[in-house]
Parts: sequence; structure tokens; C-alpha cells
Amino acid sequence: MNRMLRAADLFDLSQCEHAELFEDCQFAWEVLRKIQDYILKHPRQYPPKRFPGALIGDRVVLGEGTVVEAGAMIKGPALIGKNCQIRHNAYIRENVLIGNDCVIGNSSELKNVLLFNGAQVPHFNYLGDSVLGHKAHVGAGVIASNLKSLPGNVRVEWDGRVYDTGLRKFGALIGDGAEVGCNTVLNPGSILGRAAVIYPGVNWRGVLPPNSIAKNRTQPEVVDRRASAPA
Repeated sequence: MNRMLRAADLFDLSQCEHAELFEDCQFAWEVLRKIQDYILKHPRQYPPKRFPGALIGDRVVLGEGTVVEAGAMIKGPALIGKNCQIRHNAYIRENVLIGNDCVIGNSSELKNVLLFNGAQVPHFNYLGDSVLGHKAHVGAGVIASNLKSLPGNVRVEWDGRVYDTGLRKFGALIGDGAEVGCNTVLNPGSILGRAAVIYPGVNWRGVLPPNSIAKNRTQPEVVDRRASAPA
């Protein structure tokens, strides 16, 4: 099978306590179908009553050292690892797996996602039906769009082939150490290789190989400022 589409090509599975999810997955995106059932198999656990002002559902497990700031909402079901920061106004919806040492920041919304250890979603982000690798980082305003405007499953084009993912909703697979610049839009089915970089403001679609940089070629026009007319 073509490389770049397998979990082992994108992620260090030793940096995910839920790596068993990827067993029997031919393509990395197949894990998105398995998150809900995996979480629901874990025992129900009420979080400690130590986060005043935060709303936390009853199918939420919080690891040791994790802090949930006032104004955050964790709807659940969700499994959240150790030493994470769930900051003010974060919105964690259904079926979310968050590793250790992760950051979910102000006005960031997550739904049906898996975050490897050290992943950061710190400011004004939406991630739906996506996977973020070890120490992957998205800048302020990054959106992983998970639903096509037109009917049909999300497809991935790579190396001259088109793969039907079988998924109506599929946001992005963001490899280990990848960086996504502020206000970037990742269109449905985006795949970013390890240590790939997308510059701010890019409207990205498709597969970005590892150690590659995607730049926005649009350049601002600079003109002389005309003096204001006298009053």
C-alpha cells in the first residue's frame, strides 16, 4: 500500500496510550470509526469535584495533574490523559481521546478526535473527526473542516490514486511534529506528514508529504499612503 496513508507513516504509536485502536486499520483514517466504541468500553468515572465553573459530563475520565479551567465544557464521553490543560471556554464534545501533556485552549472545539501526547490545540480552533500526532501544533484560528459541501464520502487523492474513505465526515490527519499556521483551513480529508509545515492563511486540500512546507503565494500590495485632505 502507498506510504503516507498508514498510521505508522504518520504517527509514533508509542506516544499514544490508545494505540490498540489502530490495529487492523489498513488506512489511518479508519480509526475514526472506532473512537466511540473504544471510549464506551471504559468504566464510567465521575471526575473529582475540584474545577469550579467548569461543566464536566459523567462519562469523562481525567488523568492525574490535568487542570480544567472555569468556563470549559467537557460534554463527553471523553478520556483525557495526565497533565493536560483544558483552558477557559474550551468545548470538548462527544468521543474525544486526549493524550498526556496536551493543551486545549480558549474557544477551541473538539469532536470525535484523537490527540497523541503533547498535541496542542490552543486558540480558537475547530477539529472534527481528526487525529493529531505527537507534539503536533495548530495555530490560532485553524479549522479542520470535516464535512464536504457536496454529498458523498470524503476522498483522498495521493500518488495518482483516489481513495474513497467511506467516511461522510473526516477532517484531517496531522502527523507528528507538524505545524499548522494561524487561520489555515484544512479541507476534508487533509493529511499532513511528519514535521510538515503549513504557513498561516493557507486553504489546504490533499496530502502534504513529511518535512514539506506549504506556502501561500498571495502577496500583499504595498502603496504610498496619500495625505488626508485638509478639514
